[in-house]
Amino acid sequence: ALWPAAAVEVYTSKEVDAVNGTNLRLKCTFSSSSPISQHLSVTWNFQPEDLSSHEPVFYYLKEPYKLSAGRFKERVTWDGNIERNDVSIVIWNLQPTDNGTFTCQVKNPPDVDGTIGEVRLRVVQKVHFSEIHFLAVAIGSACVLMIIVVTVVIICRHHQKKAQEKRIKVADTEL
Repeated sequence: ALWPAAAVEVYTSKEVDAVNGTNLRLKCTFSSSSPISQHLSVTWNFQPEDLSSHEPVFYYLKEPYKLSAGRFKERVTWDGNIERNDVSIVIWNLQPTDNGTFTCQVKNPPDVDGTIGEVRLRVVQKVHFSEIHFLAVAIGSACVLMIIVVTVVIICRHHQKKAQEKRIKVADTEL
């Protein structure tokens, strides 16, 4: 008889753009056919665009472990929550040399095989118009629309109040 294969599925974005000098949360989540184990481990690695050798970025086993050397030393912090199947990290002060592919691997014994999440990071000098400017225009437009709606409501209520005062005045005059 065949046993069903136990596997961990890992989910990440395919590509992410970030601005030089900013911080970025690299989101990585997982699902496992087994309950979360005390021996669950998370390994983040990095491969530069020039396809040179992989470099360690971060490791988790029962607790987060900081790197003692390398380009990501003192620049990566744990931002995950194992109970919520979230094994995300934050990279601080992004540099153009951080361009490349980050991999997120989760092992949850007995689930040790499965997919490895890959996210390609592109560090840019400035944000493209379609990203930050679109957001600013959308927020600005919403604010202007709210101001117009509030102004129209105030004017309408003012006119209603004036009309009501006029009717009361006319009624008092007739009496």
